[in-house]
Amino acid sequence: MSKVTVVGAGNVGATCANVLAFNEVADEVVMLDVKEGVSEGKAMDMMQTAQLLGFDSTLVGCTNDYAQTAGSDIVIITSGIPRKPGMTREELIGVNAGIVKTVAENALKYSPDAIIVVISNPMDTMTYLALKSLGLPKNRIIGMGGALDSSRFKYNLSQALGCNANEVEGMVIGGHGDTTMIPLARLATYKGIPVTQLLSAEKIEEVVKATMVGGATLTGLLGTSAWYAPGAAGAIVAEAILHNQKKMIPCSVALGSEYGESDICIGVPVILGKNGIEKIVELDLNAEEKDLFAKSAKAVRATNDVLKEINVL
Repeated sequence: MSKVTVVGAGNVGATCANVLAFNEVADEVVMLDVKEGVSEGKAMDMMQTAQLLGFDSTLVGCTNDYAQTAGSDIVIITSGIPRKPGMTREELIGVNAGIVKTVAENALKYSPDAIIVVISNPMDTMTYLALKSLGLPKNRIIGMGGALDSSRFKYNLSQALGCNANEVEGMVIGGHGDTTMIPLARLATYKGIPVTQLLSAEKIEEVVKATMVGGATLTGLLGTSAWYAPGAAGAIVAEAILHNQKKMIPCSVALGSEYGESDICIGVPVILGKNGIEKIVELDLNAEEKDLFAKSAKAVRATNDVLKEINVL
């Protein structure tokens, strides 16, 4: 009997739970929220699609009742607030750090063996907070960001190539932010053919830039953060773990000298399986990519330092 808990029934959390149920990733999906009735209502709405769509997973909603999450194999944390007008970065990190830490601690009381998947922003820093505060082995703490950024990269490449996105391979490493992510165009391929042979340097640069501002572009169009792709990315990470798929997916994970960095959680390709992070894959980066990765790590560390400044760590 497999079980996944999604904490936070907002747009991202609800989408993630919906994808998990529809794809029958787990036998039971529990959605928990602090707002009375929201997760219960959304779970009921989703379950009313089961006979229409033909899935057999059970979806349950609850209000702050962590006992209902007991025995979860994976806990996906989407909780947090968006940055509000007038709010400083430190205030945002402080609020979300408190939420993420409390959520993770409560969930682990009932599911001590669970693997934690972090979606909450700032994602790399919230993953680092979970790593430092929960005392879990590093293979059980995973940030989702690279899976989403890589999906956006492949979408943008497919648009430029005029091809099926499922036939494009590409990945994004580095921090999960507009200025810190690194779409690896040099290694991207279409059915094994390097995209550098198929697209001009100018077009590739357009794709890279579009990927880096992908989240901001959607926020500008929607008036709020995106949720379909972020929710689905969280579900895909959970599926790779729960079904022991051994898939290579870029995720924010703790480095211990890989890529020349340590004491940081940042996006790199990993093999995901039943133990969470089965292996960190070290790519042979060129000099320019190494420099970009070092700069990205420096920026992520600056955000992590806020946790110490506000005495969360």
